[in-house]
Amino acid sequence: MSTDLNHCDATELAELIRMGKVSSVEVVQAHLARIEAADSRINAVVTLADGALDAARAADEELAADAEVGPLHGVPFTAKDSFDTAGVPTQRGSPIFAGRVPDTDATSVARLKGAGAILLAKTNLPEFAYWIESDNLLTGRTNNPWDLDRSSGGSSGGESAAIAAGMSPLGLASDLSISVRGPAADTGVAAIKPTHGRIPMTGVWPREPRRDWHVGPMARTIRDLALAYSILAGPDGADGYATVPRAFDAGLGASPDRPVRVGWLVDSGLGPIDAEVGATVREAADALRGAGVQVESVDIPALERDNPLELFTRQHVMEMKPAFREITAGHEDQMFTYSRSMLAAPDTSVQDYVQAEQGIERLRDGFADYFQRYDALLLPVTAIPAHEHGLTQFTLDGRTVDAFHVMTATVPFNLTGLPALAMRFGTSSESMPIAVQLAAGWHAESTIFYLASLLESLSPVRDQHPAL
Repeated sequence: MSTDLNHCDATELAELIRMGKVSSVEVVQAHLARIEAADSRINAVVTLADGALDAARAADEELAADAEVGPLHGVPFTAKDSFDTAGVPTQRGSPIFAGRVPDTDATSVARLKGAGAILLAKTNLPEFAYWIESDNLLTGRTNNPWDLDRSSGGSSGGESAAIAAGMSPLGLASDLSISVRGPAADTGVAAIKPTHGRIPMTGVWPREPRRDWHVGPMARTIRDLALAYSILAGPDGADGYATVPRAFDAGLGASPDRPVRVGWLVDSGLGPIDAEVGATVREAADALRGAGVQVESVDIPALERDNPLELFTRQHVMEMKPAFREITAGHEDQMFTYSRSMLAAPDTSVQDYVQAEQGIERLRDGFADYFQRYDALLLPVTAIPAHEHGLTQFTLDGRTVDAFHVMTATVPFNLTGLPALAMRFGTSSESMPIAVQLAAGWHAESTIFYLASLLESLSPVRDQHPAL
């Protein structure tokens, strides 16, 4: 039973609990047992939440008393250690914040709890959530459950590894340039970065540059992502970017009354992409076409005119460095390698910063034009499958690129605030997951969920789990 519960998604677990087929205590115990059995090798979990079993007992008592319950009643969840959790340490991957215990929950944590979910644990991240691999001086390095010698991604690598390994059915993560979708791709789970501001950032740190940071759920199934999104979205009266009403959606909905139009690409400004990654995108395009979706290869001139990764680097260095200098002042000896390298990066000139902002505006305009003609875009998530630990550069098609090139296909949607989802659809020749990415127009999350659900039903790798 324990193994089965660790492979159930959150939606099924909630149904089993409501129907009395399993108790919340059994579900929480199964996931705690999985953490105890597997996490010494993976190092995804940094803190267990005190009181999870007590909360599960209370959830079972509420059901026994016929109380009205939420859609995730009694189901455990985890949260990246950059999310404030009342009474549970939030240490942000840094000795500077060791032992920090917030008084209140982040809005997203509070909303999952309000739906009946139970906080089980906090998960690992790079220092300050700023790197493509989850490693730091305080809680160490997270390993990929598919291959312990490889990265589970960053900055939400602890969250993705925990879900892939069956330690958690559902999690909260944040995304500046790749940090929700990349880790999901590396470990074979699913994640969505919604439209910017759709889920409040209140109680999540860091926030610079604010207009690029997003909160998004991670899970093993698309229906779990859709359920979590429906709970998490909407204004909270504290985040000035979270202004769109919860019920608003600009997408097609579950049953479009016309053929859905999807463009796909593996190049068009993305730079070199691993051949197996590109082949997986083409296979996903063929699968959608076979299911009656209108699919064609596309180019997006805006991606070719302005390199999104260069725009991002010029923008975020200018806005991130002052905040990091302030929090690390007097604690320089407690900083990890990656934070040191970012602070040592050359400052962006005002002229370059303004030019980057103008390039981002052109990128937004280019996507606005694209989504007049297409409902969605299908493309890679990462340039390569999960890489070995400590990657600094790699070579594709005879070109050597630095490690940040892994996020060439994800960063455009942070700069523009467009919603984008990552889901597994293939396997590399080295037995690592390969994912595809679906993006849609602003506030058109339902279009993404519709297409992702369709792809999930057609996936050749559905229900595969790492053998740990």
